[in-house]
Amino acid sequence: MPRLPRALRPALLLPWLAAPALAQADLSALLAAQGLRGAEATLAALPDPTPSERFALGGVRLLAGVERALQLRYRVGLAGGVAEMSGLPLLRLPVPENPSPDPFEPAMIEELFAGALSDMAGALEALAPIADGDEVALRVDLADLWLDVDADGARGPGEGLAEVAATLLAPPGGMAFDDMGNPIPFEPGPPPVIRFDTADAAWLAGYAHLLSGVSEAVLAVGPTEAVARVTASREAFAALGLPPPDPYGFGPSSFADAVDALAVALWALDGVPDAARTQALRAHLLSMVEQSRRFWTLVARETDNDAEWIPNKRQVSATGLPFPPDTGPAWLDVLDDAEGVLTGELLIPYWRVAPGVGLDLAALLEDPPDLDAVGLIQGASLAPYLRPGKIADGEALLRFSAMVRGQAVLYAVVLN
Repeated sequence: MPRLPRALRPALLLPWLAAPALAQADLSALLAAQGLRGAEATLAALPDPTPSERFALGGVRLLAGVERALQLRYRVGLAGGVAEMSGLPLLRLPVPENPSPDPFEPAMIEELFAGALSDMAGALEALAPIADGDEVALRVDLADLWLDVDADGARGPGEGLAEVAATLLAPPGGMAFDDMGNPIPFEPGPPPVIRFDTADAAWLAGYAHLLSGVSEAVLAVGPTEAVARVTASREAFAALGLPPPDPYGFGPSSFADAVDALAVALWALDGVPDAARTQALRAHLLSMVEQSRRFWTLVARETDNDAEWIPNKRQVSATGLPFPPDTGPAWLDVLDDAEGVLTGELLIPYWRVAPGVGLDLAALLEDPPDLDAVGLIQGASLAPYLRPGKIADGEALLRFSAMVRGQAVLYAVVLN
């Protein structure tokens, strides 16, 4: 069936004014014409939403949280450099340069993650009523998803979701592998049409918990003062004159960005984190594990093979990403280890104690210590959390990485 030209798609939004059911309107047209915040307002106003509509609202709220973060970064010119070097979700995504940015204030980093935490809570609220026995059936053309990074209300170049996410989904070294394990250039195809199912509601909730956990971690250490110190020093260096740029991108500037990102991390960690937030971080990560297990239970029951997102062993993903038949069981083994570490049943190996003694991460997150750099490197800050017990060996992750031919990071981003 040919796709309706974009110029005519707004006309399809008229049924939303009277129709209560998502099936009576084109969600892709709604997203393409109104953007995420407009679609959120429309979906939130439905008087008696179906499971599919609740899924749509949860997904829109999650993506709108990402959009809010990128808009803040664009507004104050926080593109590339130290932000991307941090490696943190919402900071490492690409943002175009703003030719006339507003002044940057160090407190904006905490503002960004506090906003994300609020948006993820809204997404989880929308998804919570969806039960395992409910039917979610929502077809979305991912080409119609876009993030209004410059907040001008219109879709511009580079604002497609697929374009923004490309850096996260590209495999290490820009290479993928064929079925025989031979390296091939990674060339992402056009965004696919996906039919989201009930299992995907659990996947989406898991992702909301993951981003909530990351946000709690950042807010627990409160990086504002550290960001202020680095920002002031960068301004002082710039006033004295910076070295010439390296034509290959590996000169003093890129090295300075890496050093400054490390400095922010070390200065932010100096002190005792907010225990309520580290406890919330742990709770969100455990909930992520729970939702991921729920996803694999539900997806295993599916008998169709219709534009799948993450498939079971009898299905094929419409994304084009190959999923080995044992992806589910192998990832569940990784999750078992993650849960064990988060509950304290498994300990993290530590270099300066005997075999059979390790770090209890659960105890550390429950009652965090002073995380000054010297105490962490020498070990004095961690000594109270070392105890005998079963040590996490990482074998499950190694097996998973071998199964996906070394692309564990790529698959972890997709699977959460």
